[in-house]
Amino acid sequence: MSVFVEVCIDSIRSLSLAEHAGADRIELCSALRLGGLTPSDGYMQQAAQKARIPIYAIIRPREGDFVYSSDEIEVMLQDIANARQAGCAGVVIGALTPNGQLDVPAIDAMLAQAHGMGVTFHRAFDHCQDPHAALEAILARPAIERILTSGQATNALQGKEALKQWVDATRHSSLTIMPGAGVSPDNAQELLAYTGAREIHLSARSEQVSAMPSNSYASMGDGDDARYPITDSERVRLVKAIANRF
Repeated sequence: MSVFVEVCIDSIRSLSLAEHAGADRIELCSALRLGGLTPSDGYMQQAAQKARIPIYAIIRPREGDFVYSSDEIEVMLQDIANARQAGCAGVVIGALTPNGQLDVPAIDAMLAQAHGMGVTFHRAFDHCQDPHAALEAILARPAIERILTSGQATNALQGKEALKQWVDATRHSSLTIMPGAGVSPDNAQELLAYTGAREIHLSARSEQVSAMPSNSYASMGDGDDARYPITDSERVRLVKAIANRF
C-alpha cells in the first residue's frame, strides 16, 4: 500500500484540483496564510458533498497560539458539531496550556464531541514543551488517529530526525505520524525514505492572479487582494507519484 497523501486547501476550487491530482484526503481550512482556520459551514457542506475522498475540517477559531479560553473552546465544540452535520469525515484539533503542555480537558471535550469521526492532532504538537510526554498522552487517546508535525522544526525536512524517532516509537500502535510543513516534490522522497512515515501532508500552494484590476488603495487586509492562494495540482501529482513508490 502506497503512502497516503493529505493536501490542505482553503478554497472550494482547490478541492477538485487536489482530488484530481491524486490527493487521498483533504484538510479543509480557511486562511492558509494564517496557518489554517476553521472553514465556514457552507464551505464544509459543499466540500463534503463534492468530494470523493475524506474531508477533515480544521477546528481552529483564530490565528495565533493554541491556548484557548473557555468561550473559544465552546466555539470549537460547536464547530465540531457543524463539521459532523456538514458530512465531514473527521476534524483536526489541538489545544495547549500556557506552559506548553496538552490542554487535556479541552482535548477530551473535543474528542467526546467528535465521537465516531476521524481525528488528527495538528501542529500545536510542534509547540509542546515536552513532545515525548505529549506523544504519550496522545497515544493514551486512541480516538486520535495521527499527529501532523514538522518534528518541531521550521519544516519537516529539518525535523526529520525527530520525525523518524516518533514514527519508530508509534510503529506498533494505531497512531500515525504525518510529516508536514514545507513538503514538496523536491524533498518528499528524502522525507519518506528517512522517516519511514506512511502518510505525508502538503499544501502545494501557488497563487492565482485576480481576474479584475486591483485598487491598491483599498486593501481588505494584510494580504494582496490582486492574488489569492490556489492548489498547484502538478505539485500534488508529483508528490503522489513519489508516495506510490513506497
